[in-house]
Amino acid sequence: MTRPNRLRLVLRDLGTGAAFASMAVSGQVPIWALGLVVLALVVALMGFRPFARAPRLTAVLLVPVAGALYLAVASGQMDLVVAACSFAGLVASQRLLSDTSPTTDGQVLLAGLLMIAGGAALSGELLFAVCLLAFAVLASLSLGLGVVEAAVPPGEPVPVRQVVRPLAMGTAVAMLGAIAFFVLFPRLNWNMGVRRASPGLGTATTGFADTVRLGGSGTLKSNPRVVLRAKLTPDPGVEQLASYWVGRTYDTFDGQEWSTIGAPNNRRRTRVTLRRGSEKQVYQKIELLPAYGSRTLIALETPAKLGNALTHTVTGDKRTQLQELGGDELRFVEQGLGYAYEVYSVPPGTDTDPGKMDQKEADQLLALPDNLDPRVEALARQVVGDEKDPLAAADKLSAWLQREYQYTLELGGDVADPLVDFLFVRKAGHCEHFASALTLMLRTLGFEARLATGFFGGERVGDEYIVRAGDAHAWTHVLVPGRGFITVDATPAAFRANQSLQLLESLISMYEAIESAWRSSVVDYSFRDQMNFMRDLSRPPREPGKERTRLPPLRAWLTAALVGAAVYWTWKQLSRRKPRTPALEATRFVDAVERQLATVGVRSLEGETLEDVSARLSREAHPLAPTVSPLTRRYLEARFGQRPLQPGEASRMLKDLKQAIDAQRKQAANNRAA
Repeated sequence: MTRPNRLRLVLRDLGTGAAFASMAVSGQVPIWALGLVVLALVVALMGFRPFARAPRLTAVLLVPVAGALYLAVASGQMDLVVAACSFAGLVASQRLLSDTSPTTDGQVLLAGLLMIAGGAALSGELLFAVCLLAFAVLASLSLGLGVVEAAVPPGEPVPVRQVVRPLAMGTAVAMLGAIAFFVLFPRLNWNMGVRRASPGLGTATTGFADTVRLGGSGTLKSNPRVVLRAKLTPDPGVEQLASYWVGRTYDTFDGQEWSTIGAPNNRRRTRVTLRRGSEKQVYQKIELLPAYGSRTLIALETPAKLGNALTHTVTGDKRTQLQELGGDELRFVEQGLGYAYEVYSVPPGTDTDPGKMDQKEADQLLALPDNLDPRVEALARQVVGDEKDPLAAADKLSAWLQREYQYTLELGGDVADPLVDFLFVRKAGHCEHFASALTLMLRTLGFEARLATGFFGGERVGDEYIVRAGDAHAWTHVLVPGRGFITVDATPAAFRANQSLQLLESLISMYEAIESAWRSSVVDYSFRDQMNFMRDLSRPPREPGKERTRLPPLRAWLTAALVGAAVYWTWKQLSRRKPRTPALEATRFVDAVERQLATVGVRSLEGETLEDVSARLSREAHPLAPTVSPLTRRYLEARFGQRPLQPGEASRMLKDLKQAIDAQRKQAANNRAA
């Protein structure tokens, strides 16, 4: 195999790998299919084609595999789209390891297109976009090299250096044309074909448990992965939120961990009202991403109504029901990769008196563990003094804890009494230690309080806010008569949000920003967006209090100027190249070569090109073959390789050909005389 052919095959194989990766990034491709395709790709890139000797036999082996996949789909063990994608990967693998004919190349690239379509159906997220671009570029270059290689006589080297640049330019123009086609051609929203959200950058990293156990290193605070997206109305208009996203509360502490009394409510509803809200509620459209890893709903404090819940599953989005648990927790009934729902929360500072509580629940707000160290109460009384107001007492304790104790994530394993260890030994801990200490110290003084968990903060990306795994947080709810539960946070303010590395957070933020642009500009791009784009481009904006002007806006003039400049540049390029006419010179050159060959009886058959004639002369060991072969190669360079014939070069080569023809005639005459 010649080097150019090797390059073409490598590009083809890498493009096929990118097409398969567009499906694999969805996380749904079975591990066995992933292993087989990766193994086939590695073998193909090493230059081995073990199926070339028995292509039909290996193709027949795919039949029982197709049958097994059909049975898996029929029995409900595998999704139909996933099965089709897996089979497309196996077909591509079989073709990769077979012969290297043009037919095989076409079949491999066709399988790649099918896998790209499968990847769009499975995820269509940002990583899919990267794989799509890689496949488009690699496949285009491979096809271009294949066309050039087919025009070169056997045994002759392909002018790779001369054709790579025009191929790259052609590919770039094709990509721009595809983008223009996507923007302008009427379409349906891509989301109508996407089956689910992709898992993102890995497995789920956070979520809620039925208990909160004190201890451990708190490494979750350093995780920058995004677990939640939310669009707020009214829009706060700030870059960083200082808000609490509550998931659930805990009222019972046994000295080691927090839990909630009461059994789950078996009633399942599509809409839940937790409390009476105020007139000016904060609306949230929330999406829990696959990185979240829990079925607990999150909302800004204090949630009043939740509903319109959707579960992202392998078969698409579907409506789901909600189940109410203890500690004001709501869970999705069905397990899914991600969730979407709507929430109305009362504004911060609004009184939300819970009214008369169940006596058992009320008692738990004052309950203390049996073995609580008496020094905890003594310390609380020392800080609070004679303060009788629960909120004022909580503020005093919170300020004292922030001042006297250090925040750290570097803690050892479990200890016998984590609260005593935090207050009197280490005097350092993370948010769970601060919140637990404040809650229990309030209870020792007779103030009702509970532990709340969720997230703190929110970073603006586009018109949404994102919350990271490292924003997971714990704080205290103190019950104030007539006002309800009030949030008091004992954790130092600088350590409430995520504590990830700035560089890593910046990279993740960049990824999220690009993904947000991809979602809004490509995945969610629809016919309505096209109409809005054209209208905004041609209509001037309307300023408040002023009438709309009739003249087009500045951006319309700039667009027209850019289009005009592009057309003028193209015309100038075509006009500049017209006098040179390298293609015409090459055509005249090949016509002259064919006329001279015809004088000695070497004529091209019907449908034959000069390359075919040169190849035929080489096979027949014709005396003119050594002379015609370099002439053919030079013609191809002048015609397709953007290397025009230099002045006088064609005449010199034709002179050499004439001399070779004369020598052949002389040799033939000598043979006849002998």
